[in-house]
Amino acid sequence: MSLLERLNNDMKQAMKNKEKDKLSVIRMLKSSLQNEELKKRQELTDDEELTVLSRELKQRKDSLQEFENAGRIDLVDKVRTEIDYVEAYMPEQLSEEEISEIVKNTIEEVKASSKTDMGRVMGALMPKVKGKADGSLVNKLVQQHLS
Repeated sequence: MSLLERLNNDMKQAMKNKEKDKLSVIRMLKSSLQNEELKKRQELTDDEELTVLSRELKQRKDSLQEFENAGRIDLVDKVRTEIDYVEAYMPEQLSEEEISEIVKNTIEEVKASSKTDMGRVMGALMPKVKGKADGSLVNKLVQQHLS
């Protein structure tokens, strides 16, 4: 089942169950995917769909951070709920140990030895963990392994 089909089915179920928040998030995700399809003028690949979902998730996490800093508890709760709904469509996240292992292997592959090689490591690493790991965590682990 494609992501759009899954979103359509979940949207119908959310309407039946009168889950307004979930319905709103599903509609936003669906809209983002459809806008990306229109921009590319072709159907999205699974990888491109994952990129759109990752972008939506990152936007919400950034908003969450801003709302927490501003002390807006009402909005924090709303955004946390939205994050939970978006994460339901993301692939299962890798553990820190799994990411660390991938980082070690990638460093060996590109023969990196210092922090000056960070760009090469990140360039080779990010496609391997796309959608399965938080970029800031990956960045932190690469820095630890290169120092």
